[in-house]
Amino acid sequence: MYVVVQHEIVNPETAFPRGQALMAGTGAPDGTRVLQFYPHVDGSVVTCLWETKSVGDVQRYVDSTLGDSSVNVCYEVDSENAFADRPLGLKQSPAPVTY
Repeated sequence: MYVVVQHEIVNPETAFPRGQALMAGTGAPDGTRVLQFYPHVDGSVVTCLWETKSVGDVQRYVDSTLGDSSVNVCYEVDSENAFADRPLGLKQSPAPVTY
């Protein structure tokens, strides 16, 4: 399944360094990986797309990794109605592709 996470960044100086572990997949549950990362230009919010086995896996992972530096809202994507195209100008993911 796909899960969107909306992060309200409370402490950018803490959240962004901790977020590097999320992007690298450090300690991620089996079958869970981040696919897309969209930070606001001012660093106040970030939206990410994840591939995972459950919403709960992602919620626990981002909450435990980011701690009180971010408020995280996770929800399952309606795959039947969703669509995506890679926007021009965005670089390829630095995270390794693992399954």
